Amino acid sequence: MTPEEKITELGLTLPEVVAPLAAYVPAVRTGNLVYTSGQVPMVDGKLAQTGKVGAEVGLDDARELARICALNALAALKSEVGDLAKVVRIVKVVAFVASDPAFTQQPQVANGASELLAEVLGDAGKHARSAVGVASLPLDAPVEVELIAEVS
Repeated sequence: MTPEEKITELGLTLPEVVAPLAAYVPAVRTGNLVYTSGQVPMVDGKLAQTGKVGAEVGLDDARELARICALNALAALKSEVGDLAKVVRIVKVVAFVASDPAFTQQPQVANGASELLAEVLGDAGKHARSAVGVASLPLDAPVEVELIAEVS
């Protein structure tokens, strides 16, 4: 089963690439690595939710938002390589979580992205990761995810 077929089987749709919010491109390839720009949880051109995790946004919602970010990152990756079957491995994921000062469950939020990548890509979706709490993100997004992928 191809990664695109797996996305469909999961009841998801690979979205159009989110248009950059500033002066950058969605993804860049150098050699056999593709770096995606940070992806916020945009759905149909709109931010799915705003606010700080641990205050206005609960853990379960934040995990789902991270999943949306990862799906958007896969769209950016596909736009660079043409076919997600070319992904050899997701090397690194960084999840930024706009957090209430008392919130300390950033890794659990990032699991939303990590679990989606493993579901879609199998062992190739398993990766190193950082989950970082930050004061704010663009557009007041609760979560932002970027990734580095090795491709063939």
